[in-house]
Amino acid sequence: MIAGAQQRESIALPPAGPSAAAELDRVRAAVSAALSDFLAVQRQTLAAMDESLVPIIDEVCAIADGGKRLRPLFAYWGWRGVRRESAGERDAAVLRAVAALEFVHASALVHDDVMDGALTRRGRPSTHVGFAARHGDGALAGDGEAFGVGAAILVGDLALVWSDELLRCSGISSAALSRARVVWDTMRTEVTAGQYLDLLRAAGGLPGVQGALTVARYKSAGYTVQRPLQLGAAIAGAGEGAAEVYTAIGLPLGEAFQLRDDVLGVFGDPAVTGKSADDDLREGKQTLLVALAQEAADADGRRLLAATLGDPAAGPAELDAVRALMESTGARAQVEQRIAERTALARSAIAEAPLAEDARAALDALAVAATTRTA
Repeated sequence: MIAGAQQRESIALPPAGPSAAAELDRVRAAVSAALSDFLAVQRQTLAAMDESLVPIIDEVCAIADGGKRLRPLFAYWGWRGVRRESAGERDAAVLRAVAALEFVHASALVHDDVMDGALTRRGRPSTHVGFAARHGDGALAGDGEAFGVGAAILVGDLALVWSDELLRCSGISSAALSRARVVWDTMRTEVTAGQYLDLLRAAGGLPGVQGALTVARYKSAGYTVQRPLQLGAAIAGAGEGAAEVYTAIGLPLGEAFQLRDDVLGVFGDPAVTGKSADDDLREGKQTLLVALAQEAADADGRRLLAATLGDPAAGPAELDAVRALMESTGARAQVEQRIAERTALARSAIAEAPLAEDARAALDALAVAATTRTA
């Protein structure tokens, strides 16, 4: 049993109202517009260098076009929650600044898919798979798979470069940019370190429940919620108190978000998630679900997990047996319980935080959306 996962009464909080949902939609649209404007300029730049570079910008556009904009949303409402009108940062400039988080996310997705050997992402071929197909379609020389992997690494790197450029050119003040860079650098270091920890755990390091939670925190939870909130606070010029408030909200909520992602990776509907529900099992992802199932399974169950997880040739019967084991051992129920508890903790922190009321409503709506999503 994971620490803190025992049954206890959850804190009942009211659902977010329709005005918060409308505000979230407004920010999503503004972030998408900022990304489109930036990428239109980059398209011209790359096309002027050589027309053969256009597929690269097309790929970044396709990745950036998907998603729910959670990281920019958390950053924007982190700013709105503690902003001071006297600070003078313009709403449009802040929206461009937080949009840069989407390029960090795009970079992480592309590189993660290479590391995992994932075939699909958001209902389309993963970047390395798509470029391997381009290699074949163009009758190019050499190994197509190696070409695809190399191209994907460069696409991910380019997205990371562009994240810096968009933040720098967003129009926020020099002082705000200087403050933001401290959080920005910490966040990007953490997510890269988290990717390595994930790789290490897949190879047998960081074993058990605590290893799974450590990977979840640094690979996803921090850069999804905690650091974006703190980025917004830094742009606003808020002090350490705001950073601590956002840590109290961001760490439990970020963990709940990642655990929901893990559940969807095994039990989600591919028509909704955009990826196969078999990929995480065939890739052998060492999630909390897996750690808890291994901990509670009998000898036969552990043999099933050892034989099936990470086997790209595993068939539907074996994969369904692993899902059944996760259910019968209580692993899935424990993860769902932890999601509920961590979400309730974050929502309580939002309710008690000294934030502007519109930001409080928006952040609560985001907390619900991030942890009850189906994709």
